[in-house]
Amino acid sequence: MKTLVIISHPRKNSLTFAVSNEIIRGLEEQNHEIEILDLHENNFDPLVFPVDEPDYSDESKVYSDVVENEMNRIRNVDNIIFVFPVWWHSIPAMLKGYIDRVFNYGFAYGSNKLPVEKIRWIGLAGEPRSSFKKRGFHLNIEHHLNIGISGFVGVEDSEVELIYETLGEEVPEEKLEKHYAEIFNRSYLIGKEI
Repeated sequence: MKTLVIISHPRKNSLTFAVSNEIIRGLEEQNHEIEILDLHENNFDPLVFPVDEPDYSDESKVYSDVVENEMNRIRNVDNIIFVFPVWWHSIPAMLKGYIDRVFNYGFAYGSNKLPVEKIRWIGLAGEPRSSFKKRGFHLNIEHHLNIGISGFVGVEDSEVELIYETLGEEVPEEKLEKHYAEIFNRSYLIGKEI
């Protein structure tokens, strides 16, 4: 199995990257071949210009070199794991732009579907689970990512894993170490279970 891990966070010393490393460790233990795409390090431009705008009259449109390279990257993997912070109860603009540009007509939808078996969406939320549940934010995110994106591009095996309380603000100080250990253990298991 080959798995592409796409990370969307501007800082390498972030919890998002630490979680990504644990996911990768789990994948390695399952003997996955792993490719890592750090959107910020690669200076991925999330803006869509006419060259990457869908042409619904031409499914064979050739997109920009950047987008064609990303499409080829995806064609060579079995699974994608997205790891990102939850900002404004959604995915970051960088990741949204990646999807807007790369999951394009003729490649991911139209007569073709995205050529992967599984997608995992790993979102790190600063708020506690109770806050998301009270407002239904978790349902909005799950519906948007599993149905609105993965389902639309034909990937039925899609799961959202939200990791809550990433800032640790409401965790008692004596429980912080255990709290983060549990986050890292869950992240490791995500990699092992895909």
